[in-house]
Amino acid sequence: MKVLHLSTFHQFGGAAIAANRINQALNRAGFSSAMLVADTSVVEPFVTSLAQTPWQKRWHTARFALDRLTFMPFERSRDVRFAFSPALIGTDISQHPLMQQADILHLHWTSFGFLSTRSLNKLFALQKPVVWTMHDMWAFTGGCHHSGTCEGYQHHCGNCPFLRTAAPDDLSHSGWLRKQTAYQNARLTPVGCSQWLANRARQSSLFGKLVVQSIPNPLDTRVFVPVPKAVARWELKLPDHKRFILFAATKVSAVGKGFSYFQKALGLLRQQLAQPDDLELLIFGAGDESLLQALPFNYHFLGSLNSVQQIVTAYSAADLFVIPSLEENLPNTIMESMACGTPVVGFEVGGIPEMVQHQQTGYLVNYRSVEDLANGIQWVLEQSETAFQQLSANARNHVVMHYDETVVARQYIRLYNDVVTQAGPPGG
Repeated sequence: MKVLHLSTFHQFGGAAIAANRINQALNRAGFSSAMLVADTSVVEPFVTSLAQTPWQKRWHTARFALDRLTFMPFERSRDVRFAFSPALIGTDISQHPLMQQADILHLHWTSFGFLSTRSLNKLFALQKPVVWTMHDMWAFTGGCHHSGTCEGYQHHCGNCPFLRTAAPDDLSHSGWLRKQTAYQNARLTPVGCSQWLANRARQSSLFGKLVVQSIPNPLDTRVFVPVPKAVARWELKLPDHKRFILFAATKVSAVGKGFSYFQKALGLLRQQLAQPDDLELLIFGAGDESLLQALPFNYHFLGSLNSVQQIVTAYSAADLFVIPSLEENLPNTIMESMACGTPVVGFEVGGIPEMVQHQQTGYLVNYRSVEDLANGIQWVLEQSETAFQQLSANARNHVVMHYDETVVARQYIRLYNDVVTQAGPPGG
């Protein structure tokens, strides 16, 4: 049995990292798994780039630009430019050799010019079983990646809050109709990375009649392991006598990552601490470092970390990891931090409550509460050495038990066997 994973990106963004980890985990488990991505500059076994030549790479970039241009006339503001994907631009990969060889197609995050709704329709027409791991809500909405408080996806979309001119027959409604048509003859099994996302898919009009599974993202817990704090701080040239709060994001300035809440909470925290100068910040990710200059604590900005060992070292050097995201599925960063024995403080949103057990592996914060975010950080910092060691051990044990790649690979292999042997006609 051969499975082919489809992802726009190879190693950029949480969804691509998760998809790549699933592919790696399956291969290490002895399963025949390959991955086809729109483009990549990284050579890796079992991963193939659709764009091979310089011209093909330029055409990939052009498709990405065209995809965004199709949405710009409709967007409510620049803040939502990457929050909605009409999927009008894509490429036909139905005749690709890897596609023809595959017994199962495994979709991941395929927007931004890789696969359009029409491209998906051509894949579904092959009548191969399709597993779709949803890294956000896009698969069952009219185009948004996270709907927030909007529940239009439970009906037929329309009157979309992401659009400049919302109407019953707006861009979100036409996107919903295109997906409804594409899914009609698909042999489709949706999978949520979190129970939260799987439940939302079950409530949707597009996937509500399907059997929606829930399988988490995997992590290689042999790689993500605790490094002694003194060693980690020495490697990063950090003072050993300080306490460190870690913040990380693919793009620090992204609105959904909640940096403004983090900044305000730190302001409160500084007033609450008896010795605030003993606390410093550790930050890694992409974006403008000037955003950090208003923070009320000294900070160490590591920039984008490309080495896994550097990332492990950064998690291990911190006393806690703060994730103030306003919308999340099942963040890779949380399981990475916990696997390194670093407790997590984050809002009670999306799949985060499935990962962080309140006051056992970290602190769950009341949604959008700056005050509780400050309280949660302070709670972790004030734990005794013995209590902190227990928090650390609990965090790692939770990841090993639920997210280790061998555990997740077994779940996917069972699912593949089920979808291949399922009897009955396809339907959506």
